[in-house]
Amino acid sequence: MPYYSDEIVEEVRSKNDIVDVVGSYVKLQKKGSTYFGLCPFHAEKTPSFSVSPNKQMFYCFGCHKGGNVFTFLQEYENYTFVEALEALADRAGVDLPKQELTPEKKREADKRELLLAINKEAAKYFYTLLRSPRGARAYEYFRGRELTDETMQKFGLGYSDQYSDDLYKYLRKKGYDDAILKETGLVLIDEARGGHDKFWNRAMFPIQDVRGRVIAFGGRVMGEGEPKYLNSPETKIFNKRRNLYGLYYAKATKKNYMLLCEGYMDVIALHQAGFDNAVASLGTALTEEQCRLLARFTKEIYLTYDSDGAGMDAAVRAIPMLNEVGITTKVINMQPKKDPDEFIKAFGAEEYEKRIREAENSFLFLVRILARDYDMSDPTDKSAFFREVASRMTQFEDVLERRIYAKEIAKNYDVTEDELVMMVNRIGEKGGIIRQEPKSSLKDGRNRPKKEDGMKKSQKLLLSWLAERHELYLSIKGKLTAEDFTDPMCHKAAEMLFEQFESGSNVVPAKIINAFTDADEQAELAGVFNAAIHEVESKDDMAKAIKETIIRIKQNSIEERSKNMDPSDINGLMRVIEDKKSLDHLEKMKIEI
Repeated sequence: MPYYSDEIVEEVRSKNDIVDVVGSYVKLQKKGSTYFGLCPFHAEKTPSFSVSPNKQMFYCFGCHKGGNVFTFLQEYENYTFVEALEALADRAGVDLPKQELTPEKKREADKRELLLAINKEAAKYFYTLLRSPRGARAYEYFRGRELTDETMQKFGLGYSDQYSDDLYKYLRKKGYDDAILKETGLVLIDEARGGHDKFWNRAMFPIQDVRGRVIAFGGRVMGEGEPKYLNSPETKIFNKRRNLYGLYYAKATKKNYMLLCEGYMDVIALHQAGFDNAVASLGTALTEEQCRLLARFTKEIYLTYDSDGAGMDAAVRAIPMLNEVGITTKVINMQPKKDPDEFIKAFGAEEYEKRIREAENSFLFLVRILARDYDMSDPTDKSAFFREVASRMTQFEDVLERRIYAKEIAKNYDVTEDELVMMVNRIGEKGGIIRQEPKSSLKDGRNRPKKEDGMKKSQKLLLSWLAERHELYLSIKGKLTAEDFTDPMCHKAAEMLFEQFESGSNVVPAKIINAFTDADEQAELAGVFNAAIHEVESKDDMAKAIKETIIRIKQNSIEERSKNMDPSDINGLMRVIEDKKSLDHLEKMKIEI
């Protein structure tokens, strides 16, 4: 992974105005000193997405995503930080330092670029051929599948000619030799036949990576022939386990979930019907790598696999894999049709939307499929079924969640809610998985999610005030330091903010965000620096609120330092004494608003 200095990072950031960059993706309207638009990260009708040219930051008051120009590209394009930096450097004409590569790594990088160029050339050729008289049969096939010209164009659909060396001859004329063509997976070279095409007389589906680069192809035979569908072999630029068909388009969706299909046509049909969040695995069962890739873009997946036995088996395998990477799942019922393509043709997008709303909880789906393996009229089988269900329910740590599932299962099977809960608890306790919660735990609130620490709130609030009021820093200078911000994130932000004050430069929150790599922290800080300063009834009350916050932070800092100090640490003791003197000054000072 290339490394770039802080100076280079800041140069690239400062030369890419965030309003210009975000404005190329989002329609923005100026209101006062800030620009607003519809958030590209969640669906909304009223603009809550703000872009501040002064702070060089964006922040959504709805979904709370925020950050600087790098964060925006990372979130929107799903780039890594380095990819965002390089894209913005190219945009601004900044020459990045050349990264030293070994001769071997340089050869590999050059080969990858060459393979990508050949795939791009092949995609253009297939695309053009489809729209020529020679591609009439494939074009009619796509039209017969009710695809519009716009959809065919969007997905770059094409045709490989009936002559089995057509692409080979075309690429040779372009100057590519047999050795590199063989590595693309598009061409086969043997002594008997010479060079000939992997794909011929097929409707072609380009496969793109998450950055939109053509890395492989799928082809459906025209007429009789086997295999019906043929995919590119794995190459230096294509690993089918690590890619998903349609993800390049689906990653831009504003929906907070994705639809996972089995085939190319399902994805294309769904996108054409307005479901721009559909993707598919590449001719294989879902892989762990694909699950991790999906987790970069969404936390919820609706499985829309074929409704036959094979499709149901695939869903059973996929659910735990997706759950393992933190993705929640639901299962869409395609009956009476086989797949999304057939369903939409028969019933339309509105009915499919209804099926999404009615999608089955994945755990209840797994229970329903599990029941098929047991004879529920046989007491032994029936008991074994409930033991297996109860065993699976031990995965739910929350008492209330287990009871909710028990209630749902009791509706459909011959068991009571209490009986199932008791069985879950027995199995869990025996295996050391579940510990019975005290009855008082729900009353005293110990199981409730903790609210944000009050001291962290105070520290974030003061950072907001300081960013807006330089004169406030002058009031506390020497009396309250970055060391007094005990929360790690706030401490780091305060250090950089105070450095900007000391250097005499303007406060640039976007520069501070560069120092944080965690997306959640970037968004949290964006919220801090974009927080509206809510004025209280009078200036005196506002001054009082600021002063109380400052004193609270200083007192907490002294307490934390004293608590963790070694009694024999003389220097530490002297520091506490100095801090108490500073606290005395802070209590006596007057805040001017």
